[in-house]
Parts: sequence; structure tokens; C-alpha cells
Amino acid sequence: MTDHILKATCETVHFGGFSSELKPALVVESGDRIHVETFSGMNVYQKAPAEFVPDAFREICENLPGDRRVGPGPHLLTGPIVVNGAEPGDILEVRLEEITPSLPVGFNAIRSGWGALPQVFTQPALRFIPLDLINQTAEFPPGSGIRFPLQPFFGILGVATAETNRTSVPPGLYGGNIDNRQLQAGSRVFLPIFLPGALFSIGDGHAAQGDGEVNVTAIESSMNGTIQLILRKDLNFTAPFAETPADFISMGFGQTLDQAFELALQHMINFLEHYTGISAEEAYVLCSLAVNFHITQVVNSPQKGVHGLLPKTILPPTVRL
Repeated sequence: MTDHILKATCETVHFGGFSSELKPALVVESGDRIHVETFSGMNVYQKAPAEFVPDAFREICENLPGDRRVGPGPHLLTGPIVVNGAEPGDILEVRLEEITPSLPVGFNAIRSGWGALPQVFTQPALRFIPLDLINQTAEFPPGSGIRFPLQPFFGILGVATAETNRTSVPPGLYGGNIDNRQLQAGSRVFLPIFLPGALFSIGDGHAAQGDGEVNVTAIESSMNGTIQLILRKDLNFTAPFAETPADFISMGFGQTLDQAFELALQHMINFLEHYTGISAEEAYVLCSLAVNFHITQVVNSPQKGVHGLLPKTILPPTVRL
């Protein structure tokens, strides 16, 4: 196993989406560990306070080459990372070892026509929110005394497909803009691979987010992380799946919440069938008795997300990935 440091530079990031034609930012072997740097807020950096725009980020914002701008989305991602030996049909296990906001400020934006209530909140609004990195809290609104803990995670964990300019906005079978706040340090994410090398990218750091991400953004934050990429040829997931210290997590993405829920439920039934040996009907009943389904996000048009949480404590200790 080798440790790598992947800084965010004009040569190692890409903006707006995923592409099968991007030059890799890094090539690793299965099991390697990567200390990765990500920046967020390329579209708002000119309106940001100085502490939001360190020199390395400003260099990217002002000089990112055209061939690293690959889609219409608003996200700046670090990657792609090639995993030697990865082939279509394999699974990429992403171990999230450490996730830390790198700057003492993040932002939240309301965008016209986006969010859960675009007909009510019609005017765009941009707010920069200080982060108390010592106490790991944020206060909003300022001076209100309303404080909540930082729970940092990467909103985007995804692999490339054959598309050359896939937007970074909607999640899918490839992962991407999952925006699942459960995927904090100590979690593992399992992504189907579509291209040789996997072409994995990461970014869209969130210092804090509620389920649903209802106004279209969280506290969007530049984020550093330590991840391990492991090639799994022994798994056969057809959609992103995850494991936290407490739960196994199925995910579903669809154009309606009903569709997303049905897919998340079916993926959980499939998991229970395969890994516990119970029947599909028994798994369906167990989901009704013990699995908690949550709205992941409702704003990454055209895909909404639902995830199911299966407590690991109810399962035999032999159930493991």
C-alpha cells in the first residue's frame, strides 16, 4: 500500500461534470491511501471573503484550462483517479478515513428555480457562514444563538461513464452528487465501475446538511480528506451502497421520491436476500419492521434521492462486506 498526496491544482481538478476523456490526476493501486484536497465555490469566489479564497483556489478559479471544464454543473472536483486493474462490472470500495473542513467559512446559496420551494423563495441569495473549527460548530442565523454541529462529508463521490460531458448535478448508478450526510468519516461507499480504471472523482464538501438539502445547498465547504480506494471483484452491487459504523445503507435515485424510495427499498431487499439468506418476502417484511428510510435530497434535478438505514446491531455478526 502506498500513500499519495493529491493537491487541488489546475492539472488535478475538473469543473462542471464527469468525462471519460479527462487526463487522470493520479494513478493508484488497489488499497492505496490518498490524502486529497478539494475546493468548493468556484462560481461564487469573486463575492467571497478573503479567507474563503486561498491562493491555490484563486489560481484554479482564474486559470483552469478549458479541457478541465467538462460539464454544465457548479461543482469543482478533484480527480479523476485511475485504479489499476479496475474493469467494468467491478466495484470500487471508497473508505472514508478522515474528512475535515480546510477553511473557516462556507457558503449557502438559494438559486432561482431550484430547491424544494422555488415558487415561494424566488430570489437568489448567497450567504457566507463562519465555521468554528475549534468547537466544530456553526451558528445560523448570525447572532441567533442557534448552533449546530459540523458533520463534514463529501457530497460527490463518483466514477466516470462513457459520457464525455456528464453534468455533476444529478446522482445515479455511478454515484456522483449523492449528498448523503451519513457518509462521514468511518464510512465505506461501494460504487459500480463502468470504465477501465474506474476514473473516480471527489468533491462538493459539506460542513453540515439536513436530510433533503431543501434550499439546494448545504454549508458548501472546501474539504480535505483521507480515503482508501480498494478494488472489489467479489461484490455485485448494481447501484451505490454504503456502510457506516452503525448501518448498512441502500440508495435509490429517481425523478420522483416514489421512484427513488422504491429503488432504495428494492436494493435493500436484494442485499438482505444475498447476505443473510432470507427470502425476498421475509426481507420485505424486515424492511417494514426495522429499516428506516430517509429523504437524501430533493434538489439535484432531475434525480431525487432516498436512502434506507439497516441497523447492523440486528444482524448476525457474519454479515459483512
